[in-house]
Amino acid sequence: MQTMTIPIAGRLVGGNQPPYVVAELSANHGGRLETALETVAMAKAQGADAVKLQTYTADTITLDHDSPEFRIKGGLWDGRRLYDLYQEAHTPWDWHAPLFARARELGITMFSTPFDDTAVDLLQSLKAPAYKVASFELIDHPLIERVAATGKPVIMSTGMASLEEIDESVAVFRNSGGRELILLHCISGYPTPAEQSNLRKIPMLAERYKCAIGLSDHTLGTEVSIAAVALGACFIEKHVALRRADGGPDAAFSLEPDELRALVYGARTAHAALGSGVAARSEVESGNLMFRRSIYVVRDIRAGEPFTNDNVRIIRPGFGLPPKQLPSVIGRRTTRDLARGTALAVDMIDLG
Repeated sequence: MQTMTIPIAGRLVGGNQPPYVVAELSANHGGRLETALETVAMAKAQGADAVKLQTYTADTITLDHDSPEFRIKGGLWDGRRLYDLYQEAHTPWDWHAPLFARARELGITMFSTPFDDTAVDLLQSLKAPAYKVASFELIDHPLIERVAATGKPVIMSTGMASLEEIDESVAVFRNSGGRELILLHCISGYPTPAEQSNLRKIPMLAERYKCAIGLSDHTLGTEVSIAAVALGACFIEKHVALRRADGGPDAAFSLEPDELRALVYGARTAHAALGSGVAARSEVESGNLMFRRSIYVVRDIRAGEPFTNDNVRIIRPGFGLPPKQLPSVIGRRTTRDLARGTALAVDMIDLG
């Protein structure tokens, strides 16, 4: 299991800490600041540790262009122009200050995914405590250099990336002065079928990169995220929405409030269930030791009489000698009178 810890706004992530649950607002604001603010409050109420934004404009992430290369083919956003999708999905920059202020007021951490240098500049001015590098930007080494140079914790998603690409990006981060890194296992499918989640990659990433590992989860429901915790994920990111029925680019694979609460509870319960791995009796088991079997006198026996299969047996409760000693007891004689229902002890047996 992971032992490294990363501080994000005073909360340690990794090691033996409970999993850090991040509610991704993304495009689920419907173009209304009020909805975005309400979603921040919802995430806090449901127990999430942080809310994450995405900081870009359509013009900083793509071109307003009509050629086929700038149109999506297949999937959830089939046929849409990139520019139009990002124009709808982006979080306006003038919303960032009130969103950060609302998060501070509520006591929930907020950070964001910047997509270019100007986004990093904005987030620096708002004192964002950490930065996320999206899977699609993992190969953008200049962007990684820029966020590493802030000296703040960086979370990098690894969707679609080969190990060689992850190697390169981690090296860029560390060579640029970055120290506190969380890598997120991610499958960049929207939504991702659970059977394609490949969660067994999580411990491999932890071993290869010697850093904290989490999951950016685009499956439906909460089961995959909870399973990831059992494999060592210390950071869980899921898209959230007030109501999927409201629609929006990400609504179909986002959690509603009650599901977010279930994720927080389930992830923390899974983490607590992992325990220490030490082979020791659990405290809750101690009171049940009496229900084990042991050797008891089942018929009255006079002093000097032999023990037989008719007068001693292995039964519950467990206050007598352990069952494994029955063969060595049979044929030996009693040291005193023994009444039916007596738990057999060593001093009742003539060992001479």
